[in-house]
Amino acid sequence: MRAIVSYDEHPPVLRCCGDEDRSTQALRRRAFSQAISAPTDVLVDLSELAWADASLMLDLAMLARRLRKVGLQLLLQGARPDIEALIAYVGLQRLSGVLILPAAAPAAPAAPAA
Repeated sequence: MRAIVSYDEHPPVLRCCGDEDRSTQALRRRAFSQAISAPTDVLVDLSELAWADASLMLDLAMLARRLRKVGLQLLLQGARPDIEALIAYVGLQRLSGVLILPAAAPAAPAAPAA
C-alpha cells in the first residue's frame, strides 16, 4: 500500500496524498514522527490531497505545536479549495507557527530548440 503521507528530510517536506481520514491516521504516524525532528521549517505539500477530515488537521496542529516549541514553523502549500475550507473551519491557519503559502508557480515550458 502506497503511503499517503510521506516525509522527505532534505528539504523537510511532508506530502499528503489521496484521501486522509481517521481510518488512515495510523499510516501517517511514521511520517509525522520524522517531521517532528526536522532541522528547519516543515513544508506540508497538500497539492495531491483529494480529501481529508479533521483528524488530519488535528495531527497537523499537533505537529505545528511541537515545531513551534523549537522555534520552527509549519508551512502549508497547495491545498485545493475544499481543503482550504477545512483548514479555515478548524482554525489551523490561526495557530501560531502555521503559515499558508501561495501555490507554487508552475514550471515554465522549455524553449523550442533552434
